[in-house]
Amino acid sequence: MSIETIQPTENKPVQESRDTKKEDDKSGDEYERKDQDPPLEIGEHYLVKRGEDSWHPAEIIQRRYSKALGLYEYYVHYEGFNRRLDEWVSKEKILSTQVNINETHLSKSEKVSSLDLLLEQSDRKITRNQKRKHDEINHVQKTYAEMDPTTAALEKEHEAITKVKYIDKIQMGKYEMDTWYFSPYPEEYGKVPKLWICEYCLKYMRLEKTYRHHICECTLRQPPGKEIYRKGTLSIYEADGKEHKIYAQNLCLIAKLFLDHKTLYFDVEPFLFYILCEIDKAGAHVVGYFSKEKESPDGNNVACILTLPPFQRKGYGKLLIAFSYELSKLENTVGSPEKPLSDLGKLSYRSYWSWVLLEILRDFRGSLSIRDLSHMTSITQSDIVSTLQTMNMVKYWKGQHVICVTPKLVEEHIKSAQFKKPRLTVDVSAIRWSPAHRKNYPKNNKK
Repeated sequence: MSIETIQPTENKPVQESRDTKKEDDKSGDEYERKDQDPPLEIGEHYLVKRGEDSWHPAEIIQRRYSKALGLYEYYVHYEGFNRRLDEWVSKEKILSTQVNINETHLSKSEKVSSLDLLLEQSDRKITRNQKRKHDEINHVQKTYAEMDPTTAALEKEHEAITKVKYIDKIQMGKYEMDTWYFSPYPEEYGKVPKLWICEYCLKYMRLEKTYRHHICECTLRQPPGKEIYRKGTLSIYEADGKEHKIYAQNLCLIAKLFLDHKTLYFDVEPFLFYILCEIDKAGAHVVGYFSKEKESPDGNNVACILTLPPFQRKGYGKLLIAFSYELSKLENTVGSPEKPLSDLGKLSYRSYWSWVLLEILRDFRGSLSIRDLSHMTSITQSDIVSTLQTMNMVKYWKGQHVICVTPKLVEEHIKSAQFKKPRLTVDVSAIRWSPAHRKNYPKNNKK
């Protein structure tokens, strides 16, 4: 699906001075004469220094002239790595000799992947589940040859639209965040190295002085909408995309900076947004959110989910996942996140599903079916089956999937490194929410 790039008219920043505007809009052509070295060609492959001491073959995707540095910068994609790791680098990090990636230019030690090492260090063959987990953890991207033709075509179209990320950083409140992906901000904002964003109203600005002026005047101190959950210093607000259109659009633009396959709509009216915040004396600070369609024929209880980078690995992602399922329980339906999930999203959901199912299987006595688990958890039967398969806890027998576990097997998984109890859990008694009227989509029987 294509991404619209319509600028919300209400988001115009405070007027910047004409002199500043003229300086920002100057063409790089007059500066290019200062750079004595000829620029490297787009589309060529070179060895590029990534991190402190590792060199990787990479393709030059785009180049730009930095007036501040007085030299060219190059946007590179590292071969075999997730696009999230694409970055702008200076020429000093690029070996001048071109690389033919089809020929042998690297030493054996440089060519060996972590998957190869895993195979070499193991006496047995790697399983499909191990390879999947390895690829997810190490952000290994599928090649077009590994995809079905339709997926490959969509992926190529998506990559063409979102190939180059110009916004390197954003400032929200006290946090400066390195961005991961392209986001379709309007052009005058979308090609600046850094955006300044109000953490309360999410308005975005090009200049720090405009930002400083704005935060002195902005009266908002929490997301719009209704507070539906409060536990300690954590709060969740429900905002209707129809009622709070500009806020929702700006939230989606921020999310796209950290999600590769998010299809961003400026038509946010069909969605509800659930914004998780840390509360202090200054106000409610956004740490993450999930959105969901008001009416989802496909039974999705999450359309998009994100925890901002400064707040990752603190349990907020799984808290948002758990909250989405608590809402599904109140709606008396099952739900599943919209696909495709990001690599981090896959890991979070798989971990959450495993924990929920193992907790039930550990304490339950008697017979239990996949359908029973779906009723108890609001997780779809297909998600339950795929999760149990990764733990070798289900078998296909007489045309249906049957749970096949022993107390010993459950305990082994609970004690394993893969099992992680969430740091934060939802206090159901703190939820202040009731479902609106919904159309009669299938209840608790989605497979």
